[in-house]
Amino acid sequence: SIVMYKPIIGLEIHTELKTASKMFCSCRNDSNEHHPNVNICPICLGHPGTLPVANKQAIRKVIKTGLALHCKILKHSKFDRKNYFYPDLPKGYQISQYDKPFCKDGYLQVAGKNIRIQRIHLEEDTGKLLHPEKADYSLVDFNRAGVPLMELVTDPDLQSAQETRQFAQELQLILRYLEVSDADMEKGQMRVEANISVSKGSKMGTKVEIKNLNSFRAVEKAIEHEIKRQAELLDKGEKVVQETRGWNETMGITISQRKKEESHDYRYFPEPDLPEVQLTQDFIEEIKTEIPELPQQRKDRFIKEYSLEIEQAAVLVVNKDLGEYFEKVISELGAQLSAKKLQEATKTATNYIITDLLGLLKKTDGVGEDFLITPENFAEFIALLYDGTLSSKTAKQVLREMFGTGADPSHIIETKGLTQLTDETEIENAIKAAIEKNTKAVEDYKKGKQNALQFLIGQVMAATNGRADITTVSRLLKDLLER
Repeated sequence: SIVMYKPIIGLEIHTELKTASKMFCSCRNDSNEHHPNVNICPICLGHPGTLPVANKQAIRKVIKTGLALHCKILKHSKFDRKNYFYPDLPKGYQISQYDKPFCKDGYLQVAGKNIRIQRIHLEEDTGKLLHPEKADYSLVDFNRAGVPLMELVTDPDLQSAQETRQFAQELQLILRYLEVSDADMEKGQMRVEANISVSKGSKMGTKVEIKNLNSFRAVEKAIEHEIKRQAELLDKGEKVVQETRGWNETMGITISQRKKEESHDYRYFPEPDLPEVQLTQDFIEEIKTEIPELPQQRKDRFIKEYSLEIEQAAVLVVNKDLGEYFEKVISELGAQLSAKKLQEATKTATNYIITDLLGLLKKTDGVGEDFLITPENFAEFIALLYDGTLSSKTAKQVLREMFGTGADPSHIIETKGLTQLTDETEIENAIKAAIEKNTKAVEDYKKGKQNALQFLIGQVMAATNGRADITTVSRLLKDLLER
């Protein structure tokens, strides 16, 4: 039987920083460039006699991330050379940080638990190797070589695939809120590596590294598979080998890439071409003032301030632009309604934003420049629903029209004749017509069939183009049927 093993997971997460230029030269940092080898120069290609100059913006972004993650910022820091030979590493070494990173000893809270962060340091990315099908050669694209790369290393505090996925998702969100990186995993802007071991006691098992997980699904599935693989080996009395493995998405398994008995000897030494970095307290304090409200703080505030459900707040926090749009809408409503009415209208607005609006937005890129509904118009739309001018049925039609044209709701209601029908005489006439046309349904209702009532309500709503107030229709219909 499979004994319950305790998984221990630590992460190394690489993130490409959002800067205009590369880490040590003035070449463009552009992950959307598809032409190979255009954003390159003698410095990022490591030509002899060239000198690197550190990118100040990249350093700021690493410190900003460290501060947001409760790290200690080292005022005295330096860059080191990490030596290894690989075709996409043009210099034959990578400029990285070894014993004096910018940030140490932080944490990120996931589901109420603090996951410790050992360090966050800054280095440069490598180029990309391309392997054409059926060819006996590989091609190198150096556009990415020298792009500022931030590496975050956690302590082995994670204990499940699910928890690890949550950590990576929360980190991605924080990086986006800080605007240090787009952290798009599909574009390779955020890459996760997991170190996993399983054991029965307090002693750690043999560690296996899984490289380059490029989606949250891959993070979760690869770790689940690896825990199971190691547990099965130990159950058979076999040993887990320390190695690096890759994740095969199609087969759903990890595959051995290289055995790794001991860590590589990278022969680190201080980078002789770059001066040591001295940070002043004023510089650190200045960066601290740039840290915005972070996802967890925003979530707590939304729940408290707008009485949202946890799930609703989570949607508005993950979709940062939508959360900002939501706040503008509520602020507009606040100017139009009394405090008591505002509470009710906020609930209505939240539901329409999270269900209907988000459904329409899925077809575009979120609340971007091409999004046409202004917060003022959306607030007016909610107010019209609230005061009964719009019925919930026609509201969806009006919202779709607003989404497509950006027109204001009153104009749409007027031109399309969609004002809610509240005149009881008019509604009664529509009900009488429906009763005359549908005698069988009337008989069914009198025999106690409740769905016949729903059918008749539907007929009245159709006859009034969805404009009739549904509660009035229901009340008057029952009255007339029971006379």
